[in-house]
Amino acid sequence: MRRVATVAALGLLAAAVPLLLGPGAGAEQQDKAPSPSRDVNTVEIAEIESADVDMSYLAGRRKVLSYPGARFVKLHFSRLELAPNDYITISDPYGGQETRYTGQPGALWTTSVTGDSAVVRLHSEEGPLSDAMTKFGAEIDKVSKGLSPDEVRKRERAERRPESVCGDDDQRDAVCYESTEPEVYANAAPVARLLIDGSTMCTAWRVGSKNRLLTNNHCFETSEQARDTEVWFNYACSGCGGQALKKAVKVRGESVIETNAEYDYTLFTVDDFDAIRRFGQLELADRAPREGEKLYIPQHPGGEPAKVALESDADSGACVVDKPSFDGYVDGSDVSYYCDTEFGSSGSPVLSRETHEVIGLHHFGGCPNSGVRSDKIHDRVKGDI
Repeated sequence: MRRVATVAALGLLAAAVPLLLGPGAGAEQQDKAPSPSRDVNTVEIAEIESADVDMSYLAGRRKVLSYPGARFVKLHFSRLELAPNDYITISDPYGGQETRYTGQPGALWTTSVTGDSAVVRLHSEEGPLSDAMTKFGAEIDKVSKGLSPDEVRKRERAERRPESVCGDDDQRDAVCYESTEPEVYANAAPVARLLIDGSTMCTAWRVGSKNRLLTNNHCFETSEQARDTEVWFNYACSGCGGQALKKAVKVRGESVIETNAEYDYTLFTVDDFDAIRRFGQLELADRAPREGEKLYIPQHPGGEPAKVALESDADSGACVVDKPSFDGYVDGSDVSYYCDTEFGSSGSPVLSRETHEVIGLHHFGGCPNSGVRSDKIHDRVKGDI
């Protein structure tokens, strides 16, 4: 979605970006705010609350944290000091989605567990406890609880956030195009949902054959923020219009290769590229878009399972390029369109239906919505992709 217009003034919008991304994350944006009638498409889809869970060797080695109705549970360790060869696992109540953590200095957000409960276990090879063991242990001080789609939309309405749906909402589950538009369906696979710092949502996608992904600079801009970001591939419905989901593959961001606030992109890597290689890749066009060119946008609007905006009642049928040169943070940096997007769609690829190349990086709502032109980005990252 976006925060369009009516957070309306430059000052209000610039102030709102750091609120979504966390302390300091949007400071640079205040000098480069978009025009008053535009807004970036980030969304908070979780609620973070304080916790006080002691996983010391003397306090019990198994804890279950349950939050009825939560779509996911993500834990924050303020302390993770374990004896050599010991480790902590976090899983769902059935032992699935298990991730393992060894001792390390500093704080850590864990990978989320889909569902409303997380089981935390301390695994130790130590025999009888000694006084020396009292210096080891782990503490959970925060929990991020995923909100339902209805709760997300309720918050958006309460904050008077206009949506970037232009006319009727014509987005459909990606799987709906599996048989009728197989290339469109295939090109939704390299598009991932981002969960940033436990609560903020954007979209990203694989670009080229190497370990490289693109999203917006206003989603995150540093390697530290990348490492606090989960990247979910295969987060999609199994059937058209259904509720059953495929099994998501979750990796974490690793390093920011390049970022640019004016052209609103961040090129980054993930920590387990082999796990996502099979989902394929998209190619960044080095040409300008053409007026009237047909488009589609695979995305995770509102943090939901993969959808595709391909049709548009505002365009009398198909999504098309409205203006090939449109003002973003920089004059003429963007391409505009009336394809439907929502909060959380920031960072989505805008593809040509004719060539299936990426011709824009979505970042603004407002109807028309807009993305940074791919040729503007390609010129800056071609040596790194």
